[in-house]
Amino acid sequence: MHVDLNLLTALDALLEEKSVSAAAARLHLSQPAMSRTLGRIRDATGDPILVRTGRTMTLTPRALALRQEVQAIVQRAHAVFAPEGDLDLAKLERIFTVRCHDALTTALGMRLLLAVQEQAPRAQLRLLGEPTGDTDDLRHGRVDLEIGSAEPPLPEIRGDLIGQDRLVVALRRENPLARGRLTARRYAQALHVTVSRRGRLRDPIDDALEALGLRRRVVAAAPTSAAAIHFVQESDLVVVLPARVCGPALRALGLSALPLPLEVPELRIVQLWHQRHESDKAHAWLRGQTREILEAICRGET
Repeated sequence: MHVDLNLLTALDALLEEKSVSAAAARLHLSQPAMSRTLGRIRDATGDPILVRTGRTMTLTPRALALRQEVQAIVQRAHAVFAPEGDLDLAKLERIFTVRCHDALTTALGMRLLLAVQEQAPRAQLRLLGEPTGDTDDLRHGRVDLEIGSAEPPLPEIRGDLIGQDRLVVALRRENPLARGRLTARRYAQALHVTVSRRGRLRDPIDDALEALGLRRRVVAAAPTSAAAIHFVQESDLVVVLPARVCGPALRALGLSALPLPLEVPELRIVQLWHQRHESDKAHAWLRGQTREILEAICRGET
């Protein structure tokens, strides 16, 4: 059965005004046009809707039963097509889900939480770690914002390059490698731990060393930067980490950060989101907050 949704607006006016002429004036129609519309409504509902009682018109019992429901439907329809209002952060009730590498979570998380608490106190923040494999969580709306180093994997994923961070060698101050100039050869001779959520014992550092005819001995893969830092703090292991992202954690634990004696690209920091959020004012606010905080981190502001 085909239903002309335009009849709902006319029915709402008739139920409210209880008059064909008044409903016509409200909708800027002629009275004959409104009468024809009432005829169509009667055909669609199988009910007279308005009946004459003396000199006035009266709603039928069916019309009275429909009145509130029709009004609510029309109001919701108008809300769908109404322009979005200004964002009121004080009243915003929303859960934002942000996923990023654990080192970025440590550097970004508390600052972002403070910004949310200060500006949008009713909103909540959910921080997720990186998964062990690729997912479609951005596409399916399970994640609002993903921060890492990867380029947008799909055309509908938007990307924003925020900045870059250089890599450094993290080690404890008692490590023999901390004394004297750190060369590529001395670095290769150390015992190493990698950071890999998939447990990989090899990364681009090995390619850079092999280009110089060198090899290193990786004795462990840690699932997070926090775990790798702990290993380094308790032994003579070394690990390569982003300088500005991990700098505060390294300083807090009294660890040294030496320049990596290899030619490797800087680490890109990119935030990704699905195109459905392009005109979402609350999501745009979230993106702006993360960008501001991450730019400060990339400038070395702790």
